[in-house]
Amino acid sequence: MERIEGIDTVAVTAWLAERIDGLATPLDFELLAGGHSNLTYRVTDQNGAAYVLRRPPLGHVLQSAHDMGREHKIVEALQGSTVPVATTVGMCSDVSVNDAPFYVMNYVAGPVLHDHDAAAALSAENRADLGLHVIEVLGALHSINPDDVGLGDLGRKEAYLQRQMKRWVTQWEATKTHEVPAMDESTRLLAERMPEQIGSAIVHGDYRLGNMITNDGRVSAVLDWELCTLGDPLADVGYLLNSWVSPGEREEDLTPTSAGGFCSRDTLSERYAVSTGRDLSDINYYRAFSHWRLAAINQGVYKRYLVGAMGEGHDVDLDAQKQGVTTLSEAALELLV
Repeated sequence: MERIEGIDTVAVTAWLAERIDGLATPLDFELLAGGHSNLTYRVTDQNGAAYVLRRPPLGHVLQSAHDMGREHKIVEALQGSTVPVATTVGMCSDVSVNDAPFYVMNYVAGPVLHDHDAAAALSAENRADLGLHVIEVLGALHSINPDDVGLGDLGRKEAYLQRQMKRWVTQWEATKTHEVPAMDESTRLLAERMPEQIGSAIVHGDYRLGNMITNDGRVSAVLDWELCTLGDPLADVGYLLNSWVSPGEREEDLTPTSAGGFCSRDTLSERYAVSTGRDLSDINYYRAFSHWRLAAINQGVYKRYLVGAMGEGHDVDLDAQKQGVTTLSEAALELLV
């Protein structure tokens, strides 16, 4: 077997063979997505049966970060629900097998719409249908009672925005390298105008087209549950709406929906409100919060590159990274004033 970074092919093959009847070895392992997030591999046997293996990034990670057991628990809990997810094969917590915990799911075929070009390859009919199913699935996720599927202990249900604000204000202050007036003002307004949380739900945390497998204008599987928690479902809606960019809305935008042919933000909002009964009159607050949170995250990344904490060999435009923080904070402020 060919050696692949992050996988002990002999031990992982043995572990899978115990759980999958008729597994035809040797297995082929291919890294699909790497970086600082969890690593994703496609595993294919000699008969063409395919699976997906997820493990933490290589090197040391915080105990609470990249929690495979937590991610597996969420996907397992949603099996058979109205939210499409891959079917799970199993979870390995024994680090002697592969130096880190991992879990395995059945592979779901279909494109992931990471960018403009991937979305442009879809038919006009599929694009028109897909947005409607994307918001239908989000409404379905938010309608699941976490306690009913064993996820009631995933996190605190209340005070989601307060907890997030506290976390990211702390992050911003710890990584601030220069003055960003729009960040200061949007922070003040977000704290001042924070709406009351009405109920709680399972919040995906990164719900966008780039985290879905799609086929024929429908979502076949929602991916990347590592940021999932309990809290205010409108945070997911605001985040999705920000990613739902119209053609020409932003200069040289590469987001999938910039290819055109998708339903509007207004349609998404209306569909969600009807399916869930939730009031979206404050949705611009949640959109502003989403931009603001990303600005704080990007500032942390900018500082790490600036001080060399990310190591050598990264081709990063520091000026563009710095400008991105300002652009996001200004977008947040524009939605608040």
